[in-house]
Amino acid sequence: MDSTSSTGPNSGDLLRRRILSWSKEKSEPASVQVHVDGKILHLHEAPLVSKSGFFRKALSSSPEIEIPNTFPGGLQAFEMAMLFIYGASLPLNPFNVLALRCAAGFLEMTEDYSAGNLCEQSDLYLNQVVLQSWDDTLVVLQKCRALLSWSEELLVTSRCIESLAFMVCMEILDPEREPECPLLNLRAMAGRPWCCEAVREIAEQHSWVNEIIALPFDFFGRIIRSLRKQGVKEKHVSPLVVFYANKWVLSKKTHEYWESNGISAHTKVTEILRGLIGLLPPGEKSCRVIPIGFYFAMISRCISLGLSDECMESLEEKASSLLPLARAEDFLLPASGVELKVMERIFSLHEASKNCGYSMMNTESRVAELWDRYLSSIAVNSEIGVERFVELIEKVPMADRETHDHLYAAMSAFLQEHSNLSSEEKAVLCRYLNCQKLSQPVCIQAVQNELMPLRLIVKALSVQQLHTHQAFKDFSESFRYSQFVDFSGSLPSSKSQALLNQYLESPYQLTTEEEDNGGIGLAFKGLPIKKTPVLSKKEYESASFRIQILEEELMTLKTSLKQKGSDRNDSRMRRMRARHVNSCVGSIVWASQMKYVDRLLSKLRRMRMFGKGKNKIRQVSSGVEGSSVDCKSKTLKGGYVC
Repeated sequence: MDSTSSTGPNSGDLLRRRILSWSKEKSEPASVQVHVDGKILHLHEAPLVSKSGFFRKALSSSPEIEIPNTFPGGLQAFEMAMLFIYGASLPLNPFNVLALRCAAGFLEMTEDYSAGNLCEQSDLYLNQVVLQSWDDTLVVLQKCRALLSWSEELLVTSRCIESLAFMVCMEILDPEREPECPLLNLRAMAGRPWCCEAVREIAEQHSWVNEIIALPFDFFGRIIRSLRKQGVKEKHVSPLVVFYANKWVLSKKTHEYWESNGISAHTKVTEILRGLIGLLPPGEKSCRVIPIGFYFAMISRCISLGLSDECMESLEEKASSLLPLARAEDFLLPASGVELKVMERIFSLHEASKNCGYSMMNTESRVAELWDRYLSSIAVNSEIGVERFVELIEKVPMADRETHDHLYAAMSAFLQEHSNLSSEEKAVLCRYLNCQKLSQPVCIQAVQNELMPLRLIVKALSVQQLHTHQAFKDFSESFRYSQFVDFSGSLPSSKSQALLNQYLESPYQLTTEEEDNGGIGLAFKGLPIKKTPVLSKKEYESASFRIQILEEELMTLKTSLKQKGSDRNDSRMRRMRARHVNSCVGSIVWASQMKYVDRLLSKLRRMRMFGKGKNKIRQVSSGVEGSSVDCKSKTLKGGYVC
């Protein structure tokens, strides 16, 4: 039923018939003139004073009455009330019950003047019919907008809101929920960039959610507060706030709709945004239910609206409390200059909370990495100078940076964009970069990056030498451990084991049975020994072939190192680094690396010889078992037989 039927069809005609019927039945003329909305109604005094306190008081002084323009419901509601006074049964429905209840309240049609009066009848219908139905309650609540003062005074609005909140609570806690209908949450948005369309699709999974977020904000806010008062968990309440903000604040389609209808989108959005901020939960509660991308989207909207008051401060504080959960893609890129200042304030707030002991968790390195990633994205801005970029680097303590890979990326991007920097400016910029905190691939990039200052390249060269030195050492330990030759008596490091798995995924290990048969076994307390079947001649030959291949690779590496050392010490380093690098390069001892290569070659040769010896052991043993020749001690290469 639409709004045109709110007071029933032809209520004016029905009222005229009732007046004529009363005049004929009682033989009394209509002696009262009532002016309503520019229309004059001729009514009888007896029925009016019998059911209306308003008319009883007004007619005591004059038979002519003027109904004010503020009469709730207007002419149609007044005519429906008069039909009730004349004894007609009213067709109450969700579209007209509010207007009739307000009209009855204005005319004082209470039980004090007549039993079963209009106030009582409309209240019964509201309580027993409307407030028991989701759809009917929504209809009446929408009607309350036009009669807000009266509906508030008569508590109709409050009753509708409490009824809707109760039904939402029952919907959320429904134990018979269908499996395909998930609980209300925003887990799908965790770890993803904020997208209005994606959030809208989540909201559309629940039809009642779309109806709730379609309400005016003052009604919506009261429903949210009622849900929290009833004890509904925040993980179910906060998503409703996010859905409402997504629809009315963040969605561009809504703004276009308002503008096309002559409504100022700026005014509407600002009003709703200010109200929504008051509905957001505290930072500790929101960390599990609201993605941080939502806060950055709201901050971006505040910037576009020109808001810089307590709204921004509240959003920045909430974003700072959730900063460790953010992604670099969520951050605001500087478009007008305001965004960068906002990002600085957010990180400063997080640093202040950490110093005060209010940090959500020990995630300083995570926040530092996010800041360095953000610097990489804004380093291409040509308007940011060296001094300003240095200030941004210092925004996060250097001690919080476990790795400098992202800081190097930011500096490299900045130097590419500002190619005209002097050597002094480059030195000032790169003094914060610690080459020892660079990963090996990034350290290699730094050595090859001609934009970097000379001093930094020299430091990177030294660190890279240490990386290479350690790599050879770990590789050597891996081979010693895998073949149990020249064992040092200690377990290899995890890095050594990783190198072993990468370069030599060999399944050949001696077992306890082989040790009992005369082979070289492993007697090591606490080290599990994997039992493997006895290796055939073909398998030994395959292992020997693999070792031979590794020998050839190491010989090639040895030759390459000799050539590289001589080249770096002679021509290339002399041309690229001039006199500033001579002293540093002279300190790079390539002989140490050659030493490790030689040791690895020696081990590989011993391993291969050991494989041959084992094969001979098998042959001799089998020959002895088939004959009656006495055993004599003989020594073979790589093994022992009796």
